[in-house]
Amino acid sequence: MYRLNDEQQRIVQQARAVADASIAPHAARVDRERAFPIESLAALGGAGLLGLTVPTEYGGMGQGLRTMAAVLDEVAQRCASTAMVYLMHMAGVGCYAAAAEKTRPLLEAASRGTHLSTLAFSEKGSRSHFWAPVSRAERHNGGVRLTAQKSFVTSAGHAHGYVVSTLATDATQPLESTIYLVLRDDAGIMVSGAWEWLGMRGNASAPMTLDKVAVGEARALSAPGKGLDMMLGVVLPTFQIGTAAVALGLAEAAVQATARHLTTARLDHMNSALADLPTLRARLAQMCGTTSIRRPSGAGSTRCSRCGTTTPRTAR
Repeated sequence: MYRLNDEQQRIVQQARAVADASIAPHAARVDRERAFPIESLAALGGAGLLGLTVPTEYGGMGQGLRTMAAVLDEVAQRCASTAMVYLMHMAGVGCYAAAAEKTRPLLEAASRGTHLSTLAFSEKGSRSHFWAPVSRAERHNGGVRLTAQKSFVTSAGHAHGYVVSTLATDATQPLESTIYLVLRDDAGIMVSGAWEWLGMRGNASAPMTLDKVAVGEARALSAPGKGLDMMLGVVLPTFQIGTAAVALGLAEAAVQATARHLTTARLDHMNSALADLPTLRARLAQMCGTTSIRRPSGAGSTRCSRCGTTTPRTAR
């Protein structure tokens, strides 16, 4: 589906193996206990997959959005929380790569699997309008201080690096933002609320408070007042394609779970499976995006090419 070359297919197969062995076993507990998926991320890091989109000159795999989408799809089929954390990491890493002269050590650390990144864009004041922060950087002692109430910071308190948006010190309108790097150990950064949601309960997308966090020019990832360019040119393509891939992975997992149920659950008093009911087979065909499932002439069953479900007779 993603039209990958041989190298890209190998990477996706590697990601699938990691997801099966080290992500899927933790998924139910992560969601049930609202636990951050530490083991899953360690497995991705150990396989070099936290550096999936990091340029090769910094030790990464140098892959683009096509491979990223295919890998996210595989991860999302096993654990939605891990997939969202992983997506936001790659969005943050993309900003690092756009300012690689300042972030080389972090790019190399991500490639080694020892650095997790994320975004801190949305704010309490402007809510989902992430491109329009209401916080404003202030000059202080030759540097800059950041004070903001951030919302929905995935990996809050767990990420090592936060890509933070704020109005430029001399901004005159809401789109004149600057993007800064804030590190987990910086003074003045804290998680300021709990994350409680339906689904993806382990991704820790909690609010965070920045209270006079000191950053210098070396921490500016965009030019002053040009944060929107980085948001639209770097972050948005990664986020939109990645979010679609995560949603697709979740949908594929739902189809697979439905297919397993229909082919294993039985009506014992009728000596038949749920899959013997043509209405349910037809609904499964609709989930797969298949208009009909036909058996070849003389065959006792047919197999759906999308979900793999075997059915005993014609279903429409």
